[in-house]
Amino acid sequence: MSEAKQVITIDDISADNAPTIYVAGGLDKFFAAVEKEVTGEVPDLTTAKGRARIASLAAKVSSSKAAVEKPGRDYLRKLKEMPKVIEVELAAWVKKMDALRDTTRKPLNDWETEQQARKDRHVDAVQAIHDFCIDLADVSASVLLESIASVEAVQMGDHWEEFETEAARAKESTLVKLRAALTARQQYEAEQAELIRLRAESEAQAQRDREAQIAREAEERAKADADLAAKLEREAVAQREKDAKDAAEKRELELKWKAEQSERLAIQAKADQLAAEQRATQQQIRDQQLHDQAIADAEAARIATEQRAEQYRINAAKAQAAAVEKARLDEQARQEAEAAEVIRQQKARQADVAHKSKILGEAKQAIMSMNVSEELAKAIVLKIARGEVPNVTITF
Repeated sequence: MSEAKQVITIDDISADNAPTIYVAGGLDKFFAAVEKEVTGEVPDLTTAKGRARIASLAAKVSSSKAAVEKPGRDYLRKLKEMPKVIEVELAAWVKKMDALRDTTRKPLNDWETEQQARKDRHVDAVQAIHDFCIDLADVSASVLLESIASVEAVQMGDHWEEFETEAARAKESTLVKLRAALTARQQYEAEQAELIRLRAESEAQAQRDREAQIAREAEERAKADADLAAKLEREAVAQREKDAKDAAEKRELELKWKAEQSERLAIQAKADQLAAEQRATQQQIRDQQLHDQAIADAEAARIATEQRAEQYRINAAKAQAAAVEKARLDEQARQEAEAAEVIRQQKARQADVAHKSKILGEAKQAIMSMNVSEELAKAIVLKIARGEVPNVTITF
């Protein structure tokens, strides 16, 4: 009780009792009393009352410091002959009291710093949920599905502490926006896929029409060529048959003339007549053989012509099939290239969205480093990105 009373008497220091107080080591007892009072208990930081008690004790140290310092300063001005002793004593007093105050308040400061860091972590976590909705334009359905899965994976519970309600609202609102964007994007991609399918069907039909036209033209050319070859061959056969017939008729006339000559010469010599008749008979046999050979040659030529025409038709059919297959392969390659280009453009758009989000995030962090709130920093960055701030741009 006496020590508590001594701490209280600090307020009673005056010019009258100053000479006995402001001496070397004269303030140690006051410091010891204040120190004992503020360190004699360990308030509970987990309760508002305990934290208030720490603040009160620190304030008590400050008020005790002022209660001793002010009379001492007054006494110092009056006692010019003792400035060094009093100044040294007061400086030591102030230093110790400041250190004691800081030491006393440190648990509260540490607690407040920890609490602020804890709140900042929760605020950042809530903002991370909201950030899934930044710039949803041109985001593919697959990316939106991944974002929805990521947001749905965010668990609610006691680990959110007092931010659980805010986190739940952020999760719900973000899922609503992402699902709406997914529905719109899926409809858009379905429409684009349908347009591509219809265009592919139209081009495929056009390609089939072209192939059919090519096939018809090839068939017509093959038929015309075969007809022409057959016609030429028939004409050649007819000409050869005519030549053979003319040769045979000519030979018959010659034989007839020779027979007549033979008859006229028969009177000259019976032996010569018999020999002439024999020679005529032999010549007839040879002429018949020549006639038969000419007919056989003509038939062989006709067969060869038909075979060449059939081979030409087969070759034309093969050429037509090769042309159709080449056209099919060309169309398949074109469709594959078109599909690859669509995929490349989608990936490019996704990469551009990710790049822009990164640049916008870095710009937001830079603005926040100037003690600007995250919400305001985000609004500023988006306004600049939309070109609504004259003479200011963001380079992506």
